[in-house]
Amino acid sequence: MSTETTDPRYREIDRWPTETAVEAMLEAQLAAIAALKSQTAPMAAAINAAAERLRRGGRIAYAGAGTSGRIGVQDGVELTPTFNWPFERLVFLIAGGPAALTRTQEGAEDSREAAEQAIVAEEIGPDDVLIGIAASGRTPYVIAALEAARGAGALTIGVANNPDTPVLRAGEHAILADTGSEVVAGSTRMKAGTAQKVTLNLISTGIMLRLGLVHHGLMVNMQVSNAKLRQRAIRMVGTLAEVEAGPAEAALDAGGRDIKTAVLVARGLNPDDARARLTAAQGSLGAALDTLA
Repeated sequence: MSTETTDPRYREIDRWPTETAVEAMLEAQLAAIAALKSQTAPMAAAINAAAERLRRGGRIAYAGAGTSGRIGVQDGVELTPTFNWPFERLVFLIAGGPAALTRTQEGAEDSREAAEQAIVAEEIGPDDVLIGIAASGRTPYVIAALEAARGAGALTIGVANNPDTPVLRAGEHAILADTGSEVVAGSTRMKAGTAQKVTLNLISTGIMLRLGLVHHGLMVNMQVSNAKLRQRAIRMVGTLAEVEAGPAEAALDAGGRDIKTAVLVARGLNPDDARARLTAAQGSLGAALDTLA
C-alpha cells in the first residue's frame, strides 16, 4: 500500500531544522489536495445520485475506523448548524463505537460482523446514502458496511487512498484520493486524512447545493442560533430581498427565523404563503423566488 511505504526524501526529517520540516510537511499537504483534481467527475456523479435519494427523505451515513471514522463524524456533525440538516438524518458507524472517537479500540476495524449488525440496527435502506472511508482501502469494517448497505438498497460511496482496493470496489461510487507515501511513514492522519476531509467537504457541500440549501453562495438554510448568526441572517435577507436592515429583521422574525421564508416575506408574501411556495419548490429558495417573477 502506497500509504504505508517510506518516502526516502524524508528519511532524515527528524534531523532537519524545524522550519524546513514544517515546509516539507506543508508541501505534502498541498500535494494531497492536488491528488483530488482527477476525482471531480466521480464526486459530481456521487453527489447527484445522493441528492436524488435524499430528496426522498433518506439519511447520510458515514462508516469508518480510527482517523477515517473521526473525519466522517466531523463532516457530518457540521451539516446541522451549517445547513440545518436534521440530526436525525445522520448516521455514524464507527468501528468500536462512540468510545473510538477519543480512544483507539484495538481490533475493532477487523470486525465485519459489527458493521453488518450496525447496518441492520440503523435500518439503512434504499433512501439512504452511506459513505465508507478507509485510507488503506482494505479495512474489513468499512468494506462490510458498504456491502451490507448496498445489499439493503442504499446508495454507497467508497473513499480510499490506495488504488484498486476493496473499499473502492464495494461502493457504487468510488473516490480515490491517491496521496501516496506519508512524510511520517504510515501516519495517514496527515496526507491521507487531509484528502479525506476535503473529499467529504466537497461531497457533503455539493449535496447541499443540489438540495437547494444554498442560494447565491449563501447558507440560507443555516440555524440562526446566536446573536452573531442572527446578524448574518439579517444581512442575507436584506441582500437577497433587496431591503434595508429593519425590514429584513422584521421579516426574519415573522418567518420564524427561517432565512428562506424571511426572504419571501420581505418580498411581500405572508409567512404561510412563503412556506407553501418553498414546500412546492422542494425547499429551493431560487425556485420559490422564480414563482414571484
